Amino acid sequence: MNTNIFRKLSYGVYVISTWDNGRPTGCTANSAMQITSSPATIAVSVNHDNYTNHCIAETGKFAVSILSEESDPSIIGTFGFWSGKDTDKFDKVQYSVKDFMPVIDDSCGYIVCNVIDRMETATHTVFLGEVTGGEVFADREAMTYAYYHKVVKGKSPRNAPTYLPEE
Repeated sequence: MNTNIFRKLSYGVYVISTWDNGRPTGCTANSAMQITSSPATIAVSVNHDNYTNHCIAETGKFAVSILSEESDPSIIGTFGFWSGKDTDKFDKVQYSVKDFMPVIDDSCGYIVCNVIDRMETATHTVFLGEVTGGEVFADREAMTYAYYHKVVKGKSPRNAPTYLPEE
């Protein structure tokens, strides 16, 4: 099988956030999607090894900050290449608490969800969330995963659901 076909699927670039005993934490993700509009439902995929996975399971809540093409690319690295268990990622990034959840200010906006179900795969948990809040911060183009790779020249961490070794 030619795994490069997976690079043809369309993805965005997001920061999935939640709380860790009152401290904000989160990770970069590219697997977030709307499942239904009524009731509004979102699914996100988070690696079992990401500390954020544990924190979402504990709190039963998550937020999705939708990064834009104009978002500072360092946000992706801050949330994608360090563990929230050992690093306060939000110390390096401007954020606000919206609908009781930490969200990235330098983004298109956010969606907040309560976890209503989950599905385990070999490496990831897919959290299904009912939307409880959301807002558009800026009318900017959402960053796609293709834009991240082609324009930003970004790489995927090994924990990303779309990680493929370089050829």
